[in-house]
Amino acid sequence: MIAPLMKQAGRFSETTVDGEVVLLNLDDGAFFSLTGTAAEIWALIDGARNREAVIAELAARHNADHAAVAADLDPFLADLQARGFLAGA
Repeated sequence: MIAPLMKQAGRFSETTVDGEVVLLNLDDGAFFSLTGTAAEIWALIDGARNREAVIAELAARHNADHAAVAADLDPFLADLQARGFLAGA
């Protein structure tokens, strides 16, 4: 089984305002804003779903091709990981 995507607990603070998710990196004080599909993906990263499950859910919700979703998702996950918000992607 492929490991689920996990948020990096204790490394950020999170709040949602009018559908925008605002993350504060507790290590460097940088803010990161997630809106639209990015906020939707953030909500899907719940510690239970792996990359493939997130792709499948997004593809179903948006009637999109799995390969196209993966091509957009992977750089976003890599960015979240580089910013310290994900434990692994």
